[in-house]
Amino acid sequence: MTFLERILSSRREAVARQVSLPEGDLSPVRDFRGALAAPGMSLIAEIKRASPSRGDLNPSLDPADLAATYERGGARAVSVLVEPEFFKGSEDDVRRARAATSIPILWKDFVISPAQVMRARYTGADGILVIVRIVDDTTLAMIVNLARELGLCPLVEVFDEQDVRRALDAGADVIGVNHRDLETFEEDPTATKRLRPLVPEGVVLVGESGISTRSDVADLEAIGVDAILVGEALVKSGEPAAKIRELLGA
Repeated sequence: MTFLERILSSRREAVARQVSLPEGDLSPVRDFRGALAAPGMSLIAEIKRASPSRGDLNPSLDPADLAATYERGGARAVSVLVEPEFFKGSEDDVRRARAATSIPILWKDFVISPAQVMRARYTGADGILVIVRIVDDTTLAMIVNLARELGLCPLVEVFDEQDVRRALDAGADVIGVNHRDLETFEEDPTATKRLRPLVPEGVVLVGESGISTRSDVADLEAIGVDAILVGEALVKSGEPAAKIRELLGA
């Protein structure tokens, strides 16, 4: 089985076991899309303890401390890995990151069911990652529409031309191009540049994965990318706030 197949098998089993929503009141939604569409390059800073391809990155990180540090460094949103088995994340990481910051929080998971969208909203997320290639068209549209009904912003993730078409057909107005192929976990740093012409004006475009230097960011700025999502380069940095400022050229 590929990494992706193993992850999806695990998530299907986990979703099937979840029979109730988290307790608590719904928090007001922060404007995730607005944060990404603001003038200049927006940075989504990721809380990520591990990955299946890289192993442990920063397993002892404190999500509240790191989220607050990201905000001080100039991040406009925080992405939190929720998947527990391969990325060592949790729903509690979302709660703690949100409580420690005033900027929007992205629920990052392998979303295959509307039930996960509900959990994201009740846990305090403001946006939710929706990966095109792991769901069929009907489920994709259902997840995107439900997210909006609940006030969440769907960040719809693509990797190739077919993914972009499917995302737009589902009504995506925030599209993230993952430079890492989830089937092989190999990186293609040209993916955003290749797909940029297919993304119409008015759709917020996010570059994801493999972004670690100021030069990487400048290349994406040059083709009109609105935002970047950075994880590994930050969680492995001894000074993540300074790293954010470096990436943004501040």
